[in-house]
Amino acid sequence: MKKTIAENLAEVRTRMERAARRAGRDPAEVTLVVVTKGVDTRRIKEAFDAGARTFGENYVQEAQEKIEKLKKRPIKWHFIGHLQKNKAKYAVELFHMIETVDSLNLAKELSKRAQKPIDILIQVNIAKEKTKAGVEIEEVEELAEAIAGLENLRLRGLMTIPPYSENPEISRPYYITLRRIAERIKRRNIPGVSMQELSMGMSQDFEVAIEEGATIIRVGRAIFGERTQKKSR
Repeated sequence: MKKTIAENLAEVRTRMERAARRAGRDPAEVTLVVVTKGVDTRRIKEAFDAGARTFGENYVQEAQEKIEKLKKRPIKWHFIGHLQKNKAKYAVELFHMIETVDSLNLAKELSKRAQKPIDILIQVNIAKEKTKAGVEIEEVEELAEAIAGLENLRLRGLMTIPPYSENPEISRPYYITLRRIAERIKRRNIPGVSMQELSMGMSQDFEVAIEEGATIIRVGRAIFGERTQKKSR
């Protein structure tokens, strides 16, 4: 029998807790971002009623409609898709955190458009995949320093998406690398820059990510099942 969204969410939380305990970590250190790309508001409400409070969207236009419909609920929204510069003015109004800053140009536009400081993460393309956004490892520290000078951005950490594999162990080296980059930046004590957040891990590998230090995981499929409806932008 097919499980409900509430049952799936409870199962993910149990797995999160076990992974944190294995790593000697407090499970409360890890935020679950429930990924709602292609998920309608009725099902998002189900997840909210089951205790989810942070949700992630990939497309600004799709998010706008949902956020408007759900505005009476105390939800934190993260942007987790590739953000085009011309959508920056909407993104800073809609989201509590933008996880996918991948250039100084985008960072400058976000800072210019924001009415108040907004939390961001730098997306790092560790595997140098052509199909994925993100800065390369060698550019991260320089970008972090440049972002530190932008008044309306608060750099909170790093985010990555490793090459997809059903075997979670394939992701582990990428997560170790992201943690080490963050540690390196932290040692530089750049004013206004914090490396407290590591956003890494999805439905197929979030337990490995938590073992390697993730403070944010992004899970959709394990909660809502496979997406069947067309993705809107």
